[in-house]
Amino acid sequence: MTPAKTLKFRTLLAVAAIYWSYVTVSDILYAQSLRYGFSGITKAQLFLPWDIRLIQHVAMFPFLVGCLWLSLRRGWKPLWSALPVQWLLALGFAVAAAPALWISESLFSHDYMADPKGMSGHEGISAGALALWLASATSFFFVYAFGLAAINGFSWYQRLRDTQLRMTALESNWHAARLAALRMQLSPHTLFNLLNTIHGQIGWDPKLAQSMVVQLADLLRRLLNAGERDFSRLSDELQFVRLYLELQTRRFPDRLSVVLPEASSLPALWVPSLILQPLVENAVVHGLAGHDGAVQIRMDFRIEDETLVIGIANTISPARLANAAGIGLANVRERLQVHFGARGELRTSVAVDNRWLAEVRLPALRDTPGEAQPR
Repeated sequence: MTPAKTLKFRTLLAVAAIYWSYVTVSDILYAQSLRYGFSGITKAQLFLPWDIRLIQHVAMFPFLVGCLWLSLRRGWKPLWSALPVQWLLALGFAVAAAPALWISESLFSHDYMADPKGMSGHEGISAGALALWLASATSFFFVYAFGLAAINGFSWYQRLRDTQLRMTALESNWHAARLAALRMQLSPHTLFNLLNTIHGQIGWDPKLAQSMVVQLADLLRRLLNAGERDFSRLSDELQFVRLYLELQTRRFPDRLSVVLPEASSLPALWVPSLILQPLVENAVVHGLAGHDGAVQIRMDFRIEDETLVIGIANTISPARLANAAGIGLANVRERLQVHFGARGELRTSVAVDNRWLAEVRLPALRDTPGEAQPR
């Protein structure tokens, strides 16, 4: 993509106008200072008045814009073929400066330095006119070079800025997509087991099976709703956990017991959607695995210096202590890192009484963050 395709013509016109205004004012002021300086030494008019130079620069502005536009359109790649074109544009602009000055002088009735046509009573161009032309071309060549550098620099800056904005947008979309994928990671294996449990209860206890179907439907509805947003109320998250653990308790009525805080005791805070689900699923899966004993899952909440601390503890088989952390914990750590950086973390440890402890620490969000909306 060439710079001209990213730089709009009106932007080019604005940058060129600012640059050329500076060149015009500086040239006129410099010439006028020299004119006044030499006026005390000689009465000869060595420098043209400011109005003629102003008309010259006004006349040269369309040439400047045209050459810059063609230069950007051509670009610099490949250099071996672009360089001659760039040189021709620069030389064409520079050579046009002296005729523009003579034409500007011809618009006035004054007789100043040289014949407007560059003649001096001869059929050819005089040596003085040729020297004036060469000096003018040299000066305006460098003026054009600085203008070309300025417009290319602005164009490259604009492309860099646009690229950074696109990268920021892509990174934001990538984070959103990754968070959405992480939020939806309720284990299919768990769902299949719940469905099989319900199927097994249909013949033995149809009413219980119907009740479990209703609970599972409510669980899935909440799962889909939470998957559409980044944050949810802490009370809603606890309700999701309660539904999930009630279904698991009905699967393992003699082995699984749950202790959850009362909904009325929860602080009015917001947490990442489904941040607790992987932890409780990990507690159930790894708590029940490897032994036939009873498993207790306990959850508590507290606030420490504007930090919400969520603790989940579950008993576990001694044989599973070395491998108690599943992919659910990695899910939680990644989401906390994306949302809060160093302010969000997951701590895990093993207690002396064969209990696995997971502790989530995150900022206590009292206002609705980002896109989270009440259900």
